[in-house]
Amino acid sequence: MTYWPGFVVGLLILAVVTLYRTGGLLLGEAATTNGRGRLTMTEMTMPESSELRGEAAGVPYVALPPDKIVKDAPLVVIWHLASPPRSETAMAAALPLRGLGAWRVYLGLPMLGSRLPEGGLEEFFRLFREDMMLNVFEPATRQALDELPAALAALRKRLRVGDGPLGLVGGSMGAWVAQNALANTDLAVSAVALVSPAIRATSVVARYERLWDFRYPWNARSRAAADRLDFVARAAEIAERDVATLLVVGALDDEEGFVEPAEELRQLLARRSPARTSLVRIPGMGHPLAKEPGLEPAPQTAHASQVDALVVDWLRRHLTGSRRVSPARDHDRDMTFGT
Repeated sequence: MTYWPGFVVGLLILAVVTLYRTGGLLLGEAATTNGRGRLTMTEMTMPESSELRGEAAGVPYVALPPDKIVKDAPLVVIWHLASPPRSETAMAAALPLRGLGAWRVYLGLPMLGSRLPEGGLEEFFRLFREDMMLNVFEPATRQALDELPAALAALRKRLRVGDGPLGLVGGSMGAWVAQNALANTDLAVSAVALVSPAIRATSVVARYERLWDFRYPWNARSRAAADRLDFVARAAEIAERDVATLLVVGALDDEEGFVEPAEELRQLLARRSPARTSLVRIPGMGHPLAKEPGLEPAPQTAHASQVDALVVDWLRRHLTGSRRVSPARDHDRDMTFGT
């Protein structure tokens, strides 16, 4: 019995280490001692490179923790592109948003990432070319919006972030999901960042018509779907939410398909909140944020690093209320970065 107390302490330490390594303490609580030597669950510090992977209400996700995990920490939900990075894991590598002091959760879009149709990317592109509006844009964005409330509730419970501040980030087709969440839900969103954003469906379709030299066969169903995915026309619905909105586009992206709609949306939103609306053009950047095929995590590109810094600065100012980077003027601007 002489060694019994030491044995118990050893088991307790082993349990805490095991929980840490397996992610048990990543769920929002950490073991500390109170003034009487008893273990309590309050706050922990851990590397932001740690990640959780799983499913929330059937939606695949990657979750990156803040450096300090506290109850009701801010939560940022991110949707990837249909272009690279086109999976939740690849998006987490492209835009890790480190140093934000918030949980960053990357949700997989339907039909992409780990939810590619049978046949993989080849089948996805076949469906896309067959009817991009009715095979891909409309069903994928609608399903992503429909599954968001349950996934978000599961994540808040699993990560124990409670009702902390919420931010949204969407890239390309994922930006449609973020805009839909603003226009069609009552989620209490504090800030949003739209990167290489799809904003007006007819403009995106026209871009592919020019790229592939074909005419898309519009019909009543596809036109109705395009109306629902026209957030220039629906800008007032977003403006009513008074959410701090950052738009980031590549200076080499398709002007009519993506850059011009982003500028139109910025102008409309800025009528209500000029200091909380910004458009930034990244010199030399096109549409993607990663290299093909964009399904697996890859080293961050120079342009993705620039976008990452902009989004972190925006969310830090408008989501967490702190500021470490001197902000540029919150209006339409070109951003020139060092080499």
